[in-house]
Amino acid sequence: MEFNAVILAGGRATRLGGVPKPGLRYDGASLLSHALDSVRGASRIVVVGPRQDGLPDGVLSAREEPAYAGPAAAIAAGLAVLGSTDPAPWTLVLACDMPHASRGVAAILEEVAGHHGTEGAMAVSSDGRQQPLLGIYSTQALEREVAAARSLTNASVFKLLARLNVLAVAVPDGSTDDVDTWEDAAALGIDNDLEADVKSQDETLEEWCRTLLQAFELEGVDVDVNEILAVAGVAAHSVVRPAAPLTTFIAGYAAGMARGIGQANDDAAMAAALDLARQVAKQYAEPGAETE
Repeated sequence: MEFNAVILAGGRATRLGGVPKPGLRYDGASLLSHALDSVRGASRIVVVGPRQDGLPDGVLSAREEPAYAGPAAAIAAGLAVLGSTDPAPWTLVLACDMPHASRGVAAILEEVAGHHGTEGAMAVSSDGRQQPLLGIYSTQALEREVAAARSLTNASVFKLLARLNVLAVAVPDGSTDDVDTWEDAAALGIDNDLEADVKSQDETLEEWCRTLLQAFELEGVDVDVNEILAVAGVAAHSVVRPAAPLTTFIAGYAAGMARGIGQANDDAAMAAALDLARQVAKQYAEPGAETE
């Protein structure tokens, strides 16, 4: 089947201390190189994000508008460039931070080729989580939805794809594992030449947390920084990026209310609030969930 590919290589990488994901190295090559290898069957390829040096000949570049406007805007920017050169019936969308994505790409290509009338296929991990940034979609359908959108700045990719008839394809374990934090990078075996910077970031977060607790006279409260950041990451992925701080604020407020009326102690109240926030964020992105 004929397809073009949009590789998403933007984002602020806030939880990586601003270190650009495309340049992180895995198994001797950058994550961007692995992404390019995963889409090697594409007729045309565009990389969307800050300009990358050393792209292979023929690989196009694009930038979402405004910069750091999120993956939905990046998909639109990639489509615009591909449509102006050599459009193809299908468009493969891939985030560059999944080093094992090639396994999933093969699965979704095979699945969509065997189904007539569908408008695409997206990967589903072994734990049931859908990953729209490892998917292939009808170019015509994508262009239709982009044109219909009021604004794609910080918009949900799930919302952009909501009206498409898309297959959910179970992919091999690890295919959708991505890099949002340094813990993710370590778990995937990604080379880390920035250990001092990482340590500095972690120490800064811990120090800032202590400073805030002291300012609010909450020195005795035990705050799990990594858990809070993890919940923020789920909200950013499942809803829109600005949902991350909003979600953690509301969860913290709810935990404080529960503690204040004696429903639970500090640890239990915070754990319950974060768990509920995580569940709601995940459910928000599921098919049929309310998105308005």
